[in-house]
Amino acid sequence: MKKMLLAMAILMAAVPGVQAQVTHGVNRADMDLSVKPGDDFYEYAGGGWMKANPLSERPEYASYGVFDVLAEENQNRLRDMFLELGKTQHKFGTVDQKVADLYKMAMDSDRLNREGAQPLMTDLAKIKAFRKQDLTSFLADQHLKIGNPFFGIGVETDLKNSDMNVMWLEAGTSGLPDRDYYLNTDADSKKIQNAYKEFLVKMFQLAGYSKKDANRACKTTYDIEYKFAQAKMDRAEARDYTKLYNIRTLDQLQADYPAINWKEYFNLMGTPTVEWVILTEPKVMAVANDLMTKLSEQQMRDYMAGLVIKGASGYLSDDFGETSFDFYGRMLSGQKERKPRWKRALGVPNGLLGEAVGEIYVQKYFAHGSKEKMMKLIGELRKSLAAHIAGLTWMSEQTKINALVKLNAFTVKIGYPDKWRDYSGLQVDPSKSLYDNIKAASLYETRRNLDKMGKPVDKDEWGMTPQTVNAYYNPTTNEICFPAAILQPPFFDVEADDATNFGAIGVVIGHEMTHGFDDQGRMFDQYGNMTDWWTEEDSQQFQAAAEKLAGQFDQIVVVKDQHANGHLTLGENIADQGGLRIAYDAFKTTQQFRENKMIDGFTPTQRFYLSYGRIWADNMTDEAIFQQTKSDPHSIGRYRVNATLRNIDTFFDAFGIKAGDKMWLDPADRAVIW
Repeated sequence: MKKMLLAMAILMAAVPGVQAQVTHGVNRADMDLSVKPGDDFYEYAGGGWMKANPLSERPEYASYGVFDVLAEENQNRLRDMFLELGKTQHKFGTVDQKVADLYKMAMDSDRLNREGAQPLMTDLAKIKAFRKQDLTSFLADQHLKIGNPFFGIGVETDLKNSDMNVMWLEAGTSGLPDRDYYLNTDADSKKIQNAYKEFLVKMFQLAGYSKKDANRACKTTYDIEYKFAQAKMDRAEARDYTKLYNIRTLDQLQADYPAINWKEYFNLMGTPTVEWVILTEPKVMAVANDLMTKLSEQQMRDYMAGLVIKGASGYLSDDFGETSFDFYGRMLSGQKERKPRWKRALGVPNGLLGEAVGEIYVQKYFAHGSKEKMMKLIGELRKSLAAHIAGLTWMSEQTKINALVKLNAFTVKIGYPDKWRDYSGLQVDPSKSLYDNIKAASLYETRRNLDKMGKPVDKDEWGMTPQTVNAYYNPTTNEICFPAAILQPPFFDVEADDATNFGAIGVVIGHEMTHGFDDQGRMFDQYGNMTDWWTEEDSQQFQAAAEKLAGQFDQIVVVKDQHANGHLTLGENIADQGGLRIAYDAFKTTQQFRENKMIDGFTPTQRFYLSYGRIWADNMTDEAIFQQTKSDPHSIGRYRVNATLRNIDTFFDAFGIKAGDKMWLDPADRAVIW
């Protein structure tokens, strides 16, 4: 089941002085010194690294950047952990047994290939026996155990009462990454649509369908997904939480969407106390109701079977996996090769037992002294953001007070949870197929989620595992979180100079703090409630500045004739800019900045910006660029660097960039928000 409210993820002329020897931090080898910083700072800061790490040498990647270097290191650590666990016979029911057996099962290609499609047959038999009169009970069973045909439900925080968990109702699952993949009519989009249909036909055939039946099932599945795409908001519009917050009582649900018995449905889901829900997209639900009413039994069987087969493909024989990779990897992303089995296998225990794996990871690999250092850094960044808020010329005093109250109320989570999750209710049985164990885990997680219905929000719960190379801000808990895995070089290096750390992890911290005040975060108060704490005039001033920033990114051509989407990426772009500005001002309080000594030929300020540019070094296929631009709220790395820095005054000063240089942007055209 998908989360309704997704936490915002991280991302991810010289001044004379005394020169020192460099051992950590900014590395000239990572740079391309043949490029002028005023022409293309992204290439200047990270071009050497990108040339040394071409995708041709990493065919399993559609995108390979600094984040992936850390991810690979983590993968090697997890592999070592799982192999070590596998050397011992563990008592059934222990966490060690569950982790070890899941990894072994995912690695057992001989068994998976022997079983072929057989693990699917029980589910497909149930679907083939489906009768429309049983729609309510059938959907409840599917939603509990397998997937989200027609619609999905989940228990999440009430946006207007952040202390309580409530039921959310959202769109069902589709096979393509975004609605525009269905709706666009250009030649490239048509090619993808046809390839997706071919993929569906192959999947149905692997599951035992005749070619004739597979073609019929493919047409039904695609037609249904297309109708959902027509009704969906685009991703930029869906960033407006007010449009996703639509309360419906159970009586209203029944009146507006009568295709199923809602009271019976929630009883079967184990949530009989549901009296109202928050509906994210009423138009999509109207389409779902129409389809559930008008589709024939055979059409419904085909559609639901397609969801099951696609969802199971990663846990079955190699022919399923290869077919899925041919489309999602090669076609959509431009990958040349599948990741090796051991890397794919890591995701099974890591995904199903994330915090249990995290507990082992932290014990082995986390430098606990990092926590104290991070708290100090966060304190400095908080002071810097407070000063920025206080100094805003466009914001009234009352709104400033409200903003500072919210900033001071931030909850900070670093490294790992204080209390680890209990997985005792999840059983992993190696005598059963991998797919059967995945279904059991899905049921366990769904039940766990639904059990939160009507209960207080657990604000100690983490939205990421410690072994995740990322960070987030959650508006409903007003918290910033930095997992253990990101607290390592190049983001955080205890041996590096302050400029390097402030330009990397400092910007990351500032980025997540700024999310509390971006176009989405600003809609929530210090308690995590969606409420308007702005004056009308201040809100208009913010929106004008935000629109200016969005317009800058809208003008960028990322690949072929595909433009960036400045409105989809607005929140992340605001956070990048805010992170840079407040991290730099925090850096200005350090001894390194005050002494202004050069290291390896660069001033402290230059090293700050070079450190930022370096962490976004990334090689991407055109397909991956296109997909990220269409479906991801993050700009690609090149423009997180070049487009963002064009709005930062001190960046121009640091490198002597002037009018006529490609990176130059007239001061009047710069968009400054925080």
